[in-house]
Amino acid sequence: MAESGTRTPRERYRAQVRAEIKQHAWEQIATAGASALSLNAIAKQMGLSGPALYRYFAGRDELITELVRDAYRSLADTLRAAADASDSGPDIDVLANALRGWALEDPNRYFLVYGTPVPGYHAPDDITVIADEIMRMLLDACTALPFDGPATPFAEQLEEHRPWARGHPAPPAALHRALIFWTRLHGVLSLEAAGHFTGMGFDAGQLFAAELDDLRRSDQP
Repeated sequence: MAESGTRTPRERYRAQVRAEIKQHAWEQIATAGASALSLNAIAKQMGLSGPALYRYFAGRDELITELVRDAYRSLADTLRAAADASDSGPDIDVLANALRGWALEDPNRYFLVYGTPVPGYHAPDDITVIADEIMRMLLDACTALPFDGPATPFAEQLEEHRPWARGHPAPPAALHRALIFWTRLHGVLSLEAAGHFTGMGFDAGQLFAAELDDLRRSDQP
């Protein structure tokens, strides 16, 4: 689409209505979850008929795709900006803390992309491209970490089955560390964002930092 300054009035109106629909969708997700998303309910809130709303989004899946695409793009841009602002180049701490800040800023957005899959929904290929961009930044950071030990059998298995790495030249140890990083930190983030640490008497930020320290140790794959 043309830049906002060169859009026609009709294009600007359409973009405004689509943005309003997405805002109502986020409010629904915050209240009842993505699986309960209803275009008819959004139409009622906006004073539109169902058929009128479907002129802007063809169905629930198209709306979810827009929300997921926006969320992944926001995360990729956040991580890229954090990496570009760092003097240390690809840095696992910088990426991890940017990820945590992004997740806690809007837990509903975080859980839409990293929570329970929406029943019956399948993301299109372009979503995978943005997710790959995020993973490449992680693999760059893990490749830059020192590692003195031999590759584990699981790391060797990752070397043989690496479609998730999308051709990144990371060695087996870096592949293993990236996968551990991704799973462990998302585990902590998911619990924190869902409020499961509330009342447990410790600082969730310090737990996150401790996980980072453990992942960064050079004697770990």
